[in-house]
Amino acid sequence: MQKKTNNTDVQFAQEQDASISGEVFLDDHAVHVDDLISRMKALRSGLRPAEQRVADVVLKDIESAVRASNSQLAQAANVSEPTVTRFCRALGCEGVRDFKLRLAQSLVAGSMTSSNRAELDDSRLPFWNAVFSQARNAIRLAERQLDETEVSRAIECVSIAGRVFVFGLGGGSTSLALDMQYRLFRFGISVTAYSDNYLMRMVVATVRPGDVVIMISATGRTRELIEAVAIAKNYDAKVVAITRPKSELAAAADIALTVEVPEIVNVLKPTASRFAFLAVIDLVATGVAYQLEPKGQETWRRVKLNLMSMREGDVLEPLGD
Repeated sequence: MQKKTNNTDVQFAQEQDASISGEVFLDDHAVHVDDLISRMKALRSGLRPAEQRVADVVLKDIESAVRASNSQLAQAANVSEPTVTRFCRALGCEGVRDFKLRLAQSLVAGSMTSSNRAELDDSRLPFWNAVFSQARNAIRLAERQLDETEVSRAIECVSIAGRVFVFGLGGGSTSLALDMQYRLFRFGISVTAYSDNYLMRMVVATVRPGDVVIMISATGRTRELIEAVAIAKNYDAKVVAITRPKSELAAAADIALTVEVPEIVNVLKPTASRFAFLAVIDLVATGVAYQLEPKGQETWRRVKLNLMSMREGDVLEPLGD
């Protein structure tokens, strides 16, 4: 009877809503996202009273629970050691060891939000120094690490390109790809940014000799980007990567503009590498502007003229920003 009830509990845990069980379905394939803490909270009311006490002990101090032995958890919850094992299996874990491993993994994300308290300065906003110091450091690192010859090669390619396609997947790289598009179109360059994986694969299949593909990735290991590079090169387009040095993306590209910026693990603060990549984008865009003089100057004049007609006064404002 005991075994039957235990199997029912396991089945109950496995049949919960996708956000609880950790199964996310993308294109008919299940991707496992193991958030044991959320699952424990959601399933607590369906557990036996003794197992609920184990859940309460774990949720009260998760870090201590990760370090505790089976007997220590049992003693803290005033239950037997087999009850702790049944509790772990009711959550879909193989046993106590598997439970603690998954619990530690779930704990990492939560701990990021409370890290780096040493950065705080009581004399101003608590995140003031963290943001500005990281931005300054990122730009200094970009200036030291960038290969000027590679930057010049990228500028030359973009300046004479038939078409330019910019790709960035994910939140940070998407905004950077758009920024590259906004910097280049005003020089009369045919440029478009994309952030959809499937559309990227379709677009790179349309490139031809003389086109330039710009790939932006903070990690340099995004599989979809690397596969798209191979497709673009197969059709004789030039590939420029703005990414991490010694990464697979950097190695695959024709021209690699690489910067590595150490990140403080704080999910509440924007990533510092974004500032470095913005500096790279501005370098390329400014270089292209110089390369296209005086042809590009007429395009800039037309853009500026039409912007000025929308505003009163004669204050010189940034070009299109």
